[in-house]
Amino acid sequence: MDANASEPLRPEARAAFVNALDIIGNPSSIHAAGRVARRLMEDARETIARCFGGTASELIFTSGGTEADALAVHALGMQRHVLIGSTEHDAIRAAAPDALIVPVDAQGVVDLAALNEILMERKPPLLCLMLANNETGTIQPVTEAAALCRQHGAVLHVDAVQAAGRIDVNLAALGVHSIAVSSHKLGGPAGAGALLLAPDAPHIVPLIRGGGQERGRRGGTPPVAAIAGFAAAAEVACVHPDRPDLAAMRDAAERSAIACGAVVCGGAAPRLGNTTSLALPGVRADAQVIALDLEGVAVSAGAACSSGKVTASHVLAAMGLGRLAGEAIRISLPWNATMADVEAFTAAYARMAARLRPALVSRVA
Repeated sequence: MDANASEPLRPEARAAFVNALDIIGNPSSIHAAGRVARRLMEDARETIARCFGGTASELIFTSGGTEADALAVHALGMQRHVLIGSTEHDAIRAAAPDALIVPVDAQGVVDLAALNEILMERKPPLLCLMLANNETGTIQPVTEAAALCRQHGAVLHVDAVQAAGRIDVNLAALGVHSIAVSSHKLGGPAGAGALLLAPDAPHIVPLIRGGGQERGRRGGTPPVAAIAGFAAAAEVACVHPDRPDLAAMRDAAERSAIACGAVVCGGAAPRLGNTTSLALPGVRADAQVIALDLEGVAVSAGAACSSGKVTASHVLAAMGLGRLAGEAIRISLPWNATMADVEAFTAAYARMAARLRPALVSRVA
């Protein structure tokens, strides 16, 4: 139940990855073996660009979503003020530590009125906005934000890592300047990602310099096998990205958790069908994760644990959830989830809540 950390490998991606391991050529080499590798990589580039509404010539392969985000901030943010949503992923936050923060409402949705005011004051900025949040699944009004950005001459980069393969993601339709996607978040192998650029995106200055790969925009020998698996996964995931039954299973898990005293974080906003953030008042997130893990259920904390201390989720804190920000866990259903999986989770969650919440009440009393 932790697909947002990494989806299970899809069979099609596994087959493409394994088959590509037999290709020994470097795609930058001009001999026959190199040309075979190059052909496979360029076919994958065409496939992935088509899946996400971009063009192959404007797709830059990276090692994953984090590098794609970092490259976007590095290149598109040059000579610009950088703005980021207050619930952005740490990949963006770390790449732009001095960025101006754009607030969100109690559901985690960006405040478009506040964004408009900031855009009027700071020109020409780079705005970084997630399409779908990794903790709550909240879907941002990116098309509306893109219209504001173009009105004010701003550049918009979208982290679409969690959205890709779960909802329709189309660079052209969104009207943004760039999007980041990642292989293992949609059922491909880890180690590959991409930054897709719109035709009018600013010039890309490489973050990693090397031998001129990726048209001089990202150095280093590309992982051909991982890229082949990435393309296979994208092709399958993007055919029917929104599984209604996943949302129904998520809703069933939420109803059961609510009956145990849980609170759904951001539940009133448009969300990914596979994702929910559940806060159990009074019970630390790490305690919940450990208890469920002992039951054979893998989930993620809505808070980061470091050196024995729990740091409240910046996402939930930005939504004004206060103490609950350190008491929430994320459940994210994989592409191959079944109702039996959900039933196993709800049973384990009920046992966990019954055991941990009375213990807490007793200590307080």
